[in-house]
Amino acid sequence: MLVGFDHADDAGVYQIAPETALVQTVDFFTPIVDDPYTFGQIAATNSLSDVYAMGGKPLTALALVCFPEKGDLEILGQILAGGLSKMIEAGCTVIGGHSIRDEETKFGYSVTGLIDPRRVLANKGALPGDALVLTKAIGTGVISTAIKKEKADEAWIRAAVESMTTLNQKAAEILAAKPYRVHALTDITGFGLIGHARELALASRVSLRLYADRVPVLPGALQCVRAGYIPGGLKANREFAECLVEYEGSLSAERKALLFDPQTAGGLLISLPSSEADRLVSELAAAGVPAAHVGDVESGEKPIIRVR
Repeated sequence: MLVGFDHADDAGVYQIAPETALVQTVDFFTPIVDDPYTFGQIAATNSLSDVYAMGGKPLTALALVCFPEKGDLEILGQILAGGLSKMIEAGCTVIGGHSIRDEETKFGYSVTGLIDPRRVLANKGALPGDALVLTKAIGTGVISTAIKKEKADEAWIRAAVESMTTLNQKAAEILAAKPYRVHALTDITGFGLIGHARELALASRVSLRLYADRVPVLPGALQCVRAGYIPGGLKANREFAECLVEYEGSLSAERKALLFDPQTAGGLLISLPSSEADRLVSELAAAGVPAAHVGDVESGEKPIIRVR
């Protein structure tokens, strides 16, 4: 076992040969949009993300399905079709799965990928002097809450769905193909930007400085916070991690809240030498990945995270 539970990494890594290791992860959840096909796409994108976050390549997947006994099977078919479309896009073969009867629909995948054991990108390894690059805008949690309350504008929904159905594949391929010296890597999902940044900082024994005004935000996300569309996960993330955060300068309440917003199929947070950050951001942008330099890594001292 090369990567396990030690540092709350995104997936497990198990070496099976001198130059080959398996990356394994599992994720499933309840619908966060009304359209079943789109829900399937989002669930697949989210499940695949943890393999990319380790620097791996998805290989096979097993579908996990919970569905009501008297549910409309056409809806289930659309969910499965949506998920399959993203698995095909990723070059990942769905080889089976398991279903159970459940009053509440849930869907996701267990994904297995391949990785060179010498090039595993864990959330441990960030070094003082590194830059932090984020590859997607945040705000899917508050927008999803607005969708459930039927208060989200169509433009907000379109932008959030586009983000949640965009694979992290391009970013992962660029990191793998180019000579970037990536020291640590994670994806931003349920614990929000602060929560996953916290895990990276603690695993690497460093502190982080985040620039809130550089963090890309999805259209409508700030409006959702102002309107009070706050998911329970955001509140839980904030209660858990804000004690490690020190705010510097003036920062709006809305931006503070979004830093803790739980993301679905969020972007990658990449720690690499600051001298390489601008080149990486430019190359990602040219490939259609909306990346931004959102922070820097500093020597390990309290507070763990400074935000300004």
